[in-house]
Amino acid sequence: MNGLFDEIRLTLYAIWLRRWIALGVAWGVALLGWLAVAQIHNSYESRARVFVQMQTVLPSAVGITAADQQKDVDTIRQTLTSASSLEKVVRGTDLAATVRTDRDLAERVAGLQTAIKITAQQDNLFEIVATGASPKVTRQVVQKLIDLFVEQNLSGDRDETSQSLTFLDAQLAQRQKQLSDADAKRTDFQNRYLGSLPGTGSLTDRMGAARSAMAQVESDLAAAQSGLAAMNGQMAGTPATIAGIAGTVSVGPARARLSAIQGQLAEARAKGDTENHPDVIALKGQLAAAQAAARGEPLVGGGGVAAASNPAYLSMRSIQAEKQAQVAALSARRAQLQSDLDSITAKLSGDPAVAAEQSQIENDYQVLKDSYAKLLSDREAIKLRGQAQSQTDSIKFSVIDPPSSPRVPASPNRPLLLSGVLVAAIGAGIAAAFALGQLKTTFPTAARLEKVAGMPVIGAIGQMRSDAEIATARRMVLYFGGGVAALGVAWVGLLGVEMLQRGFAA
Repeated sequence: MNGLFDEIRLTLYAIWLRRWIALGVAWGVALLGWLAVAQIHNSYESRARVFVQMQTVLPSAVGITAADQQKDVDTIRQTLTSASSLEKVVRGTDLAATVRTDRDLAERVAGLQTAIKITAQQDNLFEIVATGASPKVTRQVVQKLIDLFVEQNLSGDRDETSQSLTFLDAQLAQRQKQLSDADAKRTDFQNRYLGSLPGTGSLTDRMGAARSAMAQVESDLAAAQSGLAAMNGQMAGTPATIAGIAGTVSVGPARARLSAIQGQLAEARAKGDTENHPDVIALKGQLAAAQAAARGEPLVGGGGVAAASNPAYLSMRSIQAEKQAQVAALSARRAQLQSDLDSITAKLSGDPAVAAEQSQIENDYQVLKDSYAKLLSDREAIKLRGQAQSQTDSIKFSVIDPPSSPRVPASPNRPLLLSGVLVAAIGAGIAAAFALGQLKTTFPTAARLEKVAGMPVIGAIGQMRSDAEIATARRMVLYFGGGVAALGVAWVGLLGVEMLQRGFAA
């Protein structure tokens, strides 16, 4: 431990012997370093934060969705740093005073493209940062960017909406003419080939619909013919008249009710109700009671025997006539459908390209119709969107943090650099003195000489200085202290100048 302490003490003594060299090197390094720091230009930074609030009074179905609004905001953010936008910034700030030619304008624009940063933060926050040599101009640049941000939102979407409406109107007029031509061609084809076939659509669809209608008509006709045959069978077993009383006969209420029940029963059987049908069973019960009442009711009237019309037979005749008319109508409908199918089949056999032509006409018509409907829907949506934009702002901007007025340069950190240069200068001076001491080796102690020479040292004679030499040495120490203090004073003075310049810049 004593050996290490002696080495440190000897090293410090060697540096102290060459203290003037160390002071000179320190002053030289400090002056060069401070001069280099002085050549670095100050760069000021102005910041602002803008909140973009998505607003819409319309549902997403009519075209103003959050994705569309976010896309609009991203587009505005990109166009803000375009050359045309930055030219507006240059002309709207004090940078315009430095512009004389188009080349100067291009240089200012190029400088702003690297000096401006627009970053998207969370929760729809945008930060606008601009750097420059003047704090005043830097703040003006950020404020102008905010103005352009709002201006492009207010006018950009409305100009785009107007252009979209003009384009869609032209497309709609063109599609409408094409649709009218296709509809006329389709109508002409239908009149020539499809006028008598049921249904809509292509020739194949109509042929299928006609065959389905034919099958239904045949099924209904078979059912009507079956009902008519059953009615004819019932009428064959029912007398047209029933026996009466001689002279003028007056039928009593019991016999009138009996006749009515018989007619209802015949009508139920004509509809196809079986003997086990609940209505038929009920009518049979009522018929038995009515027959018992009718047998006990006397006839009132003249003496000759006469025949009266059977009400049940008359009812069945009415039903028979109805079923005959139904069978005749269904037969006529079947004959018409069959004739139409035969006619179309004959036309197709004579001209096989008819089906392909009809399919192409229908497809073209449907495509044009869908396209027209889509364009019309888009036009209405854009028109409604434009009306909403003219009355409300789809995107609202709020300045959260206004453009800051920088008082301290963002770079460089001149006080730190000045202090670093001072520390480096002192270190360089000490290092120079130490290196010189290593190159010019001396023996500050007898022990060092004995160690290097390998021979014993008998003794050492100390330096004897007069009073004048001691006074001179003290004076030189004071001079050295003054040189070191002057270096510190120079550092403090430079810091003061820097603070003063910042105050003037602000």
